[in-house]
Amino acid sequence: MKLHLNTRTNQNVFTAHGAGYVMVSGQRFEHPIVVTPEQVFSDWQPQSFDALNESHFTYLLVMKPEIVLLGTGAQQQFPHPRLYQQLTAAGIGVESMDTPAACRTYNILMAEDRKVFAAILL
Repeated sequence: MKLHLNTRTNQNVFTAHGAGYVMVSGQRFEHPIVVTPEQVFSDWQPQSFDALNESHFTYLLVMKPEIVLLGTGAQQQFPHPRLYQQLTAAGIGVESMDTPAACRTYNILMAEDRKVFAAILL
């Protein structure tokens, strides 16, 4: 794995995570969020993995990411493909992983200038 220093301090990175929270560029969040390199969206509505529906993925579609990393909480879970079918039909990749892995993967892809979004459930 290639490691390098990210000198672009104006972009969002995950700086910590733990039980029931994540930190983005030093700001703590204890509810579901969507993180992009430029912005943090706190109005993403699912309260749990089981509450995910198609509208939660449609929310992401309008922003046109290259890839969406779905952080599913403490353990990796996979949503039914029909929930994110609109994203895959638009050529947007969707990867499900536990939330700590999604945070780490987002930081790596963001540092590589990928248009990556992290949709984080706690």
